Amino acid sequence: MERITEKDSDYNNLEVMSVREILENINKEDQTVPLAVEKVIPQIERLAEAAYEKMKSGGRLFYIGAGTSGRLGVLDASECPPTFGVPFDWVVGIIAGGDTAIRRAVEFAEDDYEQAWLDLQEFNINEDDILIGLAASGTTPYVIGGLRKANENNIITGCIVCNSESPVAAEAKFPIEVVVGPEFLTGSTRMKSGTAQKLVLNMLSTSVMIQLGRVHGNKMVDMQLSNNKLVERGIKIIMKETGTEQPTAAELLLKYGSVRKAIEALVK
Repeated sequence: MERITEKDSDYNNLEVMSVREILENINKEDQTVPLAVEKVIPQIERLAEAAYEKMKSGGRLFYIGAGTSGRLGVLDASECPPTFGVPFDWVVGIIAGGDTAIRRAVEFAEDDYEQAWLDLQEFNINEDDILIGLAASGTTPYVIGGLRKANENNIITGCIVCNSESPVAAEAKFPIEVVVGPEFLTGSTRMKSGTAQKLVLNMLSTSVMIQLGRVHGNKMVDMQLSNNKLVERGIKIIMKETGTEQPTAAELLLKYGSVRKAIEALVK
């Protein structure tokens, strides 16, 4: 495989650039990322459909990764419950090195082929679930080992990588290969590669949750009302969807504690 993610930047002498030049060149590179994602929409579609089929039958979605990739998986998983009102164990993000690695790098954690499967066993992963490996390089042993063991146990696997023909993609039944090219800062996959993975994760989880009925129209009717801003948003959604006035919408939201249930109470 060609390690595009490790190729020299198309820019040099970064330290002599002005701040404006640095920012403009980073922005120029960033604009290529959505175009790279667009090319792999068919791959994203196949993985999203596979995830939906598992989750509609009660299965769970797991992400595993290391470094930036692992953190992005944890981020996407942690945002699904407040956004879509799903249980916290429906979407699970696991990072090499454990939760400590979310804030501080854990040396050599990604180099262990066996640890991902051990981490997944803590959640009793099984063939009802689906596992997605996240690795910009496509060569992370932690992810390779986890996908390999999942395949051996008849668990559907996918991946999001930023190199073509990588070992991670070879293990995944539903690979997504978003090749964004060399980073502005050579090898810093927290930049374009990380952005690409974040975009794809947004597309995957949002499309699956919509298919699972967790959205009404274009509204987050199952969101958790965990702060005043979200309570106010919930009231506005009820007003817009039903045509009721603010006092009635607020009263119903307080009564039912759910935007969806408040709307259903008014329209049934």
